[in-house]
Amino acid sequence: MLRSEDSLDLPTLGARLRGGSLRPREVVDGVLERITARGDDKVWIHRAARAALEVRADELERRGPAGLPLYGIPFAVKDNIDVAGQPTTAACPEFAYSPAASSPVVQALLDAGAIAVGKTNLDQFAAGLVGTRSPYGACTNPFDPRYVSGGSSSGSAVAVAAGLASFALGTDTAGSGRVPAAFNNIVGLKPTRGALSTRGMVPACRSLDCVSIFALTAEDARAVFALARGFDERDPWSRQPAAAAVPDTIAGCRIGVPRASQLKFFGNRDAERLFGAAAAALERLGARRVEIDFAPFVEAAQLLYGGPWVAERYLAIREFFDRQPEALFPVTREIFAGAAKYSAADAFAAEYRLQEIRRAVAPVWRETDFLVTPTAGTIYTIAEVNADPVALNTNLGYYTNFMNLLDLAAIAVPAGFQADGLPFGVTLAAPAFTDDGLCRLGGALHRQLVREMGATKQPLPAAPASAGPTPGVVRVVVCGAHMSGLPLNHQLTERGGRLVRTCRTAPRYRLYALAGFTPPRPGMVRSEADGSAIEVEVWAVPSATFGGFVDGIPPPLGIGTVELEDGERVRGFVCEGYAVAGARDISALGSWRKFAG
Repeated sequence: MLRSEDSLDLPTLGARLRGGSLRPREVVDGVLERITARGDDKVWIHRAARAALEVRADELERRGPAGLPLYGIPFAVKDNIDVAGQPTTAACPEFAYSPAASSPVVQALLDAGAIAVGKTNLDQFAAGLVGTRSPYGACTNPFDPRYVSGGSSSGSAVAVAAGLASFALGTDTAGSGRVPAAFNNIVGLKPTRGALSTRGMVPACRSLDCVSIFALTAEDARAVFALARGFDERDPWSRQPAAAAVPDTIAGCRIGVPRASQLKFFGNRDAERLFGAAAAALERLGARRVEIDFAPFVEAAQLLYGGPWVAERYLAIREFFDRQPEALFPVTREIFAGAAKYSAADAFAAEYRLQEIRRAVAPVWRETDFLVTPTAGTIYTIAEVNADPVALNTNLGYYTNFMNLLDLAAIAVPAGFQADGLPFGVTLAAPAFTDDGLCRLGGALHRQLVREMGATKQPLPAAPASAGPTPGVVRVVVCGAHMSGLPLNHQLTERGGRLVRTCRTAPRYRLYALAGFTPPRPGMVRSEADGSAIEVEVWAVPSATFGGFVDGIPPPLGIGTVELEDGERVRGFVCEGYAVAGARDISALGSWRKFAG
């Protein structure tokens, strides 16, 4: 049976289900008991009937777990995403419809063996970051019911935090998949735009929308993402995956942090302290802090609600809004009504300015590996938000509203607790299609800062032995002019390469300065008898561009296998033995940098 204290994280629950000590029918019974015990917590707009859940569980038991990576795993779905057999309302009863089919993302998870428990509450039409803008009631924070849960994906976040689902789908246009994660001590993955199909989802801003994932751990979020992702030819906003990478480990990373004068905590000293502690933890793990100018990011964020993208929100439900404006929640109606003031010229002007901002922030990604910010600078009570709904909602989007406009991937992870026990979180962000790597880095930081999952008091599981390779990326060891700051490094960066780490080889190599090259080139040759440890860099290069990089390597150099100081073997630059005859042996220096100056 599933006891009230049992964890729903994927490895723990999945092992019991696959091992036969727990059946899907028992998972259904246990989850329904937990939901009943919480009472009217405003999490759900619609729940699947017990009979339907039992039919689904029985079907899974007859089939067995083979080939079903999410066998018997319960999940929740934000009620602006279609699930066949359950109404979609977008938190507006008059808008409700009954979809004939599930969205592709939901169907992929069902096909993997998961059980859809129900549809969750949200800020109406996904317009808000607070979780209070719903006619179904304000979804309260499980750590203190006086406080907001965050939105717009409020019910999805609370369902995971409270142990009612192993994971949940949300959406994220302006921060709806990250702010609720921070306020509920869980992980929120905002994937690259277009990585998950948005077909079968009620749009907010169609050009910016993402389906997001809430989970108890970064590893769980990554596992769900891997199963749900895929190009959808029927979704015009779906994108073919592109190879991109961030470093595999925090050690050696360059972390971008806003200047101190640009950080905003809105009077919350606890949040300021916790963010400082998170940045210090990254540095203890070996990251190097790089202060960045955050002003362009802030300006991009202000465009989202202070510019014509509000008109795109109106366009998403124009026919319904024009016919029944009184059906909308008052604050939501006010937001959508404001779209009328924007012209087509305004839209083009804003797009031009956004393009300028994109160009302005591009250097940040040459100087840093990822950006780290608070997920939200503070948290508010429901009463405070109701008294000033627009301004306080705007404050919560200070660190989130720019992400999709600038085409970034992001993961929000828990980062500690305020003195009053309320959670705090930070977000790691990097350019599009770095989702897998961000999950790795986010998981490592999460384990440094927090010990418990959600509001369940259950301990965070141990880190997995390996998160697996990043798809579409080749790691390569460089030992000479391709290293950071040296003359040929551009051949890596122009192909989308990113520095993973700086380290040394195993003490089994000799390093030579080869004659006849401009700029000078090293030759590294394996020598078991009298080798040295040589300083190297490990770079991640997209598979699609790696072949072109290799084609440009002149003989006698080539790509072989290099053994690193920790025993790992990685592709890397090596030299044919004949070429070092008469070359200068510089092994004693231990580094090409020391030779090249």
